[in-house]
Amino acid sequence: MTADLLAPLDLAFWNMESAEHPMHLGALGVFSAHSPTAGAHAADLLAARAAAVPGLRMRIRDVWPLGFPAAFGGAAREATPDFDPLDHVTLHAPTGDFQAEAGRLMQRPLERDRPPWEAHVLPGEDGVSFAVLFKFHHALADGLRALTLAAAILDPMDMPAPRPRPAQPPRRLLPDVRQLKERVRGALSDVGRALDIGASVALSTMDVRTSTALTAPSTGTRRTTGVVLDLDDVHRVRKVVGGTVNDVLIAVVAGALRRWLDERGDGSEGVAPRALIPVSKRRPRTAHPQGNRLSGYLMRLPVADPDPLSRLATVRLAMDRNKDAGPNRGAGAVALLADHVPALGHRLGGPFVSGAARLWFDILVTSVPLPGIGLKLGGNPLTAVYPFAPLARGQSLAVAVSTYRGQVHYGLVADGHAVPDLDRLARALTEEVRTLITACEP
Repeated sequence: MTADLLAPLDLAFWNMESAEHPMHLGALGVFSAHSPTAGAHAADLLAARAAAVPGLRMRIRDVWPLGFPAAFGGAAREATPDFDPLDHVTLHAPTGDFQAEAGRLMQRPLERDRPPWEAHVLPGEDGVSFAVLFKFHHALADGLRALTLAAAILDPMDMPAPRPRPAQPPRRLLPDVRQLKERVRGALSDVGRALDIGASVALSTMDVRTSTALTAPSTGTRRTTGVVLDLDDVHRVRKVVGGTVNDVLIAVVAGALRRWLDERGDGSEGVAPRALIPVSKRRPRTAHPQGNRLSGYLMRLPVADPDPLSRLATVRLAMDRNKDAGPNRGAGAVALLADHVPALGHRLGGPFVSGAARLWFDILVTSVPLPGIGLKLGGNPLTAVYPFAPLARGQSLAVAVSTYRGQVHYGLVADGHAVPDLDRLARALTEEVRTLITACEP
């Protein structure tokens, strides 16, 4: 049985996990139901289709030094010989609150001795809708890879075929001396980049002005909620002010945090939390191997600024600077350093890295792209989808956002004890968009 060694970043995610801090990402899809039995039929379809998707058969196992001597302390993906999709697809009792159930399920770690993914089908009490919560371990997939795996067990779509990866030259037992100069140059470049990232991280920890609401002690509990906005409203703001849709969506988060902190009595004065904005290095529609291909940008959210247009301008400027520097440098690119840590270092240092996330950033704000075409399951159309990001140790809130069929879907994940008023933050997101639209009117 062949095994595929985990890339360094995947291995880092695998070893950062603990029972209180599961490292899985998720997505809650809500479907219109053609009949009261649509949820049960959807569960049967998911299980039947999962059996034919090779990526869903992959479990993660420690590697034996004898087989991979250079990867001592590492792990590998391997196909599960007795894979049973029914172990991963669960049909639940009808519920009237999809988000409450999603929060309860998101706080449960995935079982590490079998393929680390789950699909939970939640029939609606109304009989006209059902939801599916997908959970994928971050060591198995990043957002784009998780989307590919989930789409493989939804109804077939007419999607463009992935472009093949360029053929890799065969590995030599000894290095080619003709490439020695290029290898040395590349190694020096990697050292320079590592030093640049390290210096940027050190600078980012200076003069930190965050809020205890975002960095309360972790309890391992989870609460989720979602917000749906009209994409046309976002474009109205973008056309007046400039920038990108993503700039507007990040500025909406900054303004919502300001409202939320003021309403709960914590206050927003002087608060400028560091937001990590992940950047995928995976090309869409390209057949890449499994695992994570991520970097990121780090920026201060202008929560303390009372002017909504000024907040948006600050976000635009910060994002433009990040893009000019590129995703390979700066404090947000720490994930790239994983490539320079030996497997045993990830194994031993996983708990430390998990705890150090709090020193690096205060809140995660990530975007997960979705196809523009309509998705269905058993002929039932997908009407909303809320992406959920993992919650790092010592952090109370993570924000993920997707656009789908003319709507923007925010998925909020919070520590259940630290943020009991997550619905209030959700309302603040909607209010902030209205504020920006009003500010852009003549």
